Amino acid sequence: MDQANKATSDELRAALGEFGPIEDTAERLRYEQDWSGDHRGYARIVLRPRSTAEVQAIVRRCMAAGLPVVPQGGHTGLVGGGTPTEAGNEVVVSLERMNRIRQVDPLGFSMVAEAGCILESVQGAAAAEDLYFPLSLSAQGSCQIGGNIATNAGGINVLRYGMTRDLVLGLEVVLPDGRLFDGLSGLRKDNTGYDLKQLFIGAEGTLGIVTAASLKLYPRPSQVQTALLGLPSVEHAVALFSRARRDMGDLLSAFELMPRRCVELALEVMPGLREPFDPVPTYILLEASTGGLIDLRPILERFLEGAMEQEHIIDGAIAANTTQARDFWRIREGLIEGQVRRGRHLRTDVSIPISAIAAFIASAEQALRAHEPDCLPLSYGHIGDGNIHLNVLPPLGLPAGQLPDFLHACEEIILTEVDRLGGSISAEHGIGIKKRAAFLARKPQVHLELMKRIKDALDPAGWMSPGRVLE
Repeated sequence: MDQANKATSDELRAALGEFGPIEDTAERLRYEQDWSGDHRGYARIVLRPRSTAEVQAIVRRCMAAGLPVVPQGGHTGLVGGGTPTEAGNEVVVSLERMNRIRQVDPLGFSMVAEAGCILESVQGAAAAEDLYFPLSLSAQGSCQIGGNIATNAGGINVLRYGMTRDLVLGLEVVLPDGRLFDGLSGLRKDNTGYDLKQLFIGAEGTLGIVTAASLKLYPRPSQVQTALLGLPSVEHAVALFSRARRDMGDLLSAFELMPRRCVELALEVMPGLREPFDPVPTYILLEASTGGLIDLRPILERFLEGAMEQEHIIDGAIAANTTQARDFWRIREGLIEGQVRRGRHLRTDVSIPISAIAAFIASAEQALRAHEPDCLPLSYGHIGDGNIHLNVLPPLGLPAGQLPDFLHACEEIILTEVDRLGGSISAEHGIGIKKRAAFLARKPQVHLELMKRIKDALDPAGWMSPGRVLE
């Protein structure tokens, strides 16, 4: 891009040097690749503003110089949305220094946090006021709330509290022309025209840079019950979820599926971790929570008794204390770590109608094994919202040169089954660059036309996160 190269390095330092540029090559590496290492690029310059006004100044100067801008959060994305491309012409704007909690309103059950706040910090600020921010991800110690908003992150509590979209009351966004969209109102009800904040949630930085958010808080649960259950099959898991929703209603906050091989992988990498009962084909990690005057434990026990009478459950254990509950969740966390230690592999993040989950897993895994008998499919995820991560570990010893073609073929097999069952290729990770071709090939033309019109209206020059989501 000739226009994107108008500004020389000296001119960039002169124009943008006040915004914390990263000059050291080794230090810049952290901003030029995601945590998985699958996406690596080169930034023209990395900037770290401290305020919304500085973000506005950066955007104005970059647009005047014809420089594309890529906002970046905590580097935990998996689709290349916040990583610079190999072209080396993009200005990375890291929000990490914009990390203040501006306000917590205990009476209004809301909070205003800047985009660079680590998710755990947001959770902690809520807890300090005896409140609860329910967004919970495995990357919560490093992901940032701005990135969560830009990707409409999901996590383990979607079943009860919804996606990030459902937790945002208002936004502050720097638009591609440098103007400020100030919509931080914490109102629960505002029916005055289009709900513009929703345009920026899940837009992956293509329509502007989120700099702060007004977030919805809840009473902090005073009772939490965690159970690890052993089941005969995925079909039984889906049936058990239906019963759990009917018996426990909105007290149910998590319902995680883990087949046996996922648990085995977790036990490999979690020293000292033990199963509370003999091995079974399928596991469910269930959590229920409440506050107030409800007595939760008897409700859970009655549900489990009824489910065992219907032979949905082979065995199970209710956590006796917080330590045991944490160990149950360490199994879920360990299966992620186990995959990382196996090296590069296929990660998918699909959404399937809940009633079709068992059929999807069976047909997709059968097709994968037919393609490569020695691969290891791992199907796990959030049954309650239909979000299944069907990841594939390549055969041991597969030559590195064959790996890209192998991963691509496996992804095509999985997405074919997703299409057949009317699912979505991305439940929560977004599109970014990695999934753009698959997204464009599947989205109806009317949908794409409307999205392009919105993009052209807000970013007519196309310099804000170019190539992410849309072409």
